[in-house]
Amino acid sequence: MSKHYLNLDGPTAAELDAIDAEWPLIAAELDVLDAEITIINAADHGGPSPLDWRRLCRAEARVTRVAAELAARPAALRVVA
Repeated sequence: MSKHYLNLDGPTAAELDAIDAEWPLIAAELDVLDAEITIINAADHGGPSPLDWRRLCRAEARVTRVAAELAARPAALRVVA
């Protein structure tokens, strides 16, 4: 008997809760990605500015901070998908 893992009905409530709980980390990681893309594209315009580098450092620090906050949550508050 084969098992089907594809859920055609969309995400479950538990899966949506897990995404919602991790959204601050997802958003922080997207900010890092955006800052990295800006630095890569700045190479065509004379290189990244000090502001570009500060933006990347702030975004990376935010990822670290948010990840630590999520890890520090009591197990009862963590959503497991």
